[in-house]
Amino acid sequence: MNKKPIILGIESSCDETAASILTENHRGQPIVLSNIISSQTEVHKEFGGVVPELAARSHIDKIDWIVKKAIDKSGVKIDEIDAIASTAGPGLVVCLSVGLSFGKAFAYSINKPFIAVNHLEGHAISPKLTSGIEYPYLLLLISGGHSQYLNVQNIGKYKRLGTTIDDALGEAFDKTAKILGIDFPGGPQIEILASKGNPYKYDLPKPILNKGGCNLSFAGLKTAIVKIVKDIKTDQERFDLAASFQKTIEEILYKKTKIAFSEFEKQNLNKDKKFVVAGGVASNKRIRNMLIKLCKEKNYQSIFPKIEFCSDNAAMIAMVGLEKFKSKQFDNLDLPASPRLALDENAKFLKGSGVFYD
Repeated sequence: MNKKPIILGIESSCDETAASILTENHRGQPIVLSNIISSQTEVHKEFGGVVPELAARSHIDKIDWIVKKAIDKSGVKIDEIDAIASTAGPGLVVCLSVGLSFGKAFAYSINKPFIAVNHLEGHAISPKLTSGIEYPYLLLLISGGHSQYLNVQNIGKYKRLGTTIDDALGEAFDKTAKILGIDFPGGPQIEILASKGNPYKYDLPKPILNKGGCNLSFAGLKTAIVKIVKDIKTDQERFDLAASFQKTIEEILYKKTKIAFSEFEKQNLNKDKKFVVAGGVASNKRIRNMLIKLCKEKNYQSIFPKIEFCSDNAAMIAMVGLEKFKSKQFDNLDLPASPRLALDENAKFLKGSGVFYD
């Protein structure tokens, strides 16, 4: 029987230091042998957000221990590892450089191939860790740093249908939480507060809801929250504002996803209709339930990665590494970190308030 490849994945693009060992069974289905994540929440809590310098120092302090723990837990010996896959971008360059340098040095030391991975590609194919989904499929990637609709055609083949022109959705959640006085990272707490409030109390703006195709905008919504919170005096009013914010996000995603469905169908005639939601915000249960309901309405199959694979992790990096290893897509050891690495390199850059839509 042929030996199945064993991949070490390393992730350090922001504030999680992570390592994973991945292989596959005789049917080609991935098997996660270990998936170790060290969060830096306590490091950044007092600052209300990620401080790049502190994040990089934490990665340096922990990465050796995290990788060793992942290898030990997997039961794999170092000389059995076939390739090392590290995140090369996008992300904070000082953080990316830690995992990338470690991965290249590790690959060199054991004389095994090195594979540079696009962090977004990790999220894009993370459903394959558990679902066995086939290409093509529509992806909604919603995280702290990214919000995009993508037509996922194959490994390395992506067409962006829409993106945020300002804040990412996860960033909007975290900033709103901070405005409401919730400790970092406050985004996940918004959903809890929202369950105690009246979602119809505040009429919040829905930027570019009726223009811009399936592009997204959240900065104006955040600005409205800043103005309203000045007049809030009770906890109930805070709960009501959180509930109104949650409902507004759901309404934006509902309409924009319907537009994305139409765009996806134009590009994939006579193909099965599959919709994947990935990234940290995919853990929001109310958003999940709303999108599942929409998929039923539009006859789409809905796929969500397991919660443990939604936020930043190294298993998804190892998954990309496994796919690239099988097609011998290796990288040189002098490859630099790329903080603005894109999935669809042909897509227009839309970031900023100067974007105009007809």
